[in-house]
Amino acid sequence: MQRVGFLLKVRVDRLDEYKEHHQNVWPEMLEALTRQGWRNYSLFMRSDGLMFGYVEVPDTFQASLDGMATEDVNSRWQEMMKPYFESLEGGRPDEAMAELEEVFHVD
Repeated sequence: MQRVGFLLKVRVDRLDEYKEHHQNVWPEMLEALTRQGWRNYSLFMRSDGLMFGYVEVPDTFQASLDGMATEDVNSRWQEMMKPYFESLEGGRPDEAMAELEEVFHVD
């Protein structure tokens, strides 16, 4: 299992709408995340839109991203979420997750 932290930046003018979508994540998206091994997945956001994500994956983060790339629902979700983010440089949100190095952990 790998613990992963990542950063993304949500546009300040779209924060409320972004949060609303995450109050109502599509059931088929939740099923795809579970199927691809995403566990303890959480998103935390500052008022300026800087978002920290945390997830535990069975193998590597890249393997879990690759698994999600095979899910049709993920393609639709990423396309819907794309306008909410800054600095995607033409990519999808899940392709722009800036993975952070884990430097400390305690159980």
